[in-house]
Amino acid sequence: MTPRKRVEAVLRHEKPDKIPLTMYENKIPQCSVERQLRNDGLCIVNRTYPVFKTSSTNVKCKTYIYYENGEEYRKNTVSTPVGELSTVDKPAGFTSWHIEKIFKTPEDYKPLLFMVKDIVFEPCYEIFAKAEKQSGEDITLRVAIDNTPLQQIMVNWMGVETFAVEWSERRDEIEKIYKAMVENHRKIYPIIAKSPALHVNYGGNETGDLMGKERFEKYVLPLYNEAAEILHKCGKLIGAHLDGNNKIWADLLAESKLDYIEAFSPSPDTDMTIQEAFSVWHNKVLWINFPSSLQLASIKKIEETTREIIESSLPDKFFIIGITETIPEDRWQENMLVISRIINSIHLLK
Repeated sequence: MTPRKRVEAVLRHEKPDKIPLTMYENKIPQCSVERQLRNDGLCIVNRTYPVFKTSSTNVKCKTYIYYENGEEYRKNTVSTPVGELSTVDKPAGFTSWHIEKIFKTPEDYKPLLFMVKDIVFEPCYEIFAKAEKQSGEDITLRVAIDNTPLQQIMVNWMGVETFAVEWSERRDEIEKIYKAMVENHRKIYPIIAKSPALHVNYGGNETGDLMGKERFEKYVLPLYNEAAEILHKCGKLIGAHLDGNNKIWADLLAESKLDYIEAFSPSPDTDMTIQEAFSVWHNKVLWINFPSSLQLASIKKIEETTREIIESSLPDKFFIIGITETIPEDRWQENMLVISRIINSIHLLK
């Protein structure tokens, strides 16, 4: 089986010849070791090709780049007919730090709501289809629906402390924006369903410590199920990037229509082991992130852990080992070669 076909087989609940090994496109530099890993079965998960594009008719966005003490900052301004919004970000390699979030005072509710309602969504399948054709058999392309609305508001737009205050004092305003965002996502579901993409992530990074089970059940879970119902009709598979503590809502996820739990980080990084996850999520594909806390462990420990992880999925669980976090640059080559070697030593098909 090719690396891509191996991943697709597991996602479809078919048995592969060996456990698939995947890695995000921005976590693995091009080099001879990368080539060796791909030759040995590594599948790159490329998330850079969308199947829809967005635009706004009455909202204008501008970005200003400036420097302080030799460090780069980016100020983004969003101008709407009912007010202006802004953010300040500090680039940091493959990511960035949010210095100023878009929501600062209750006066920002009105322009935020206008901004959300003004977004237009259109299919753009050609770029994805071309990239998939040219990528070959050791890359799989994944698309995304974006963060779930309440997660976007809580973490990206407000920050946890501000959200806590606003949730207590002006929850109705938050829910207005939430409902508008839900309507936007409902426009995205059918676009992805008709696209060339096979698998799609819906949001992620929700953690029980912040979202809480009650809010997760009311504001997140129904969206997973609604999207899944539409996507499944067209043969698409849907998962969520849930890399934090999941024990608080494990039972809810078990009853959800999600096909896979992606980036699941097993104990000791979170509050669930792989065995516990499989005991609850009987019909889900478990697409894990190899525990980041062990990436600085000894090679012997990484080898032992890889064997233990694989044994946890045998004989008939649907399972993928992934790398969704950055490995220290002086360890990634050695670590990945060990993980790949152990995987290749265990054949599933006799």
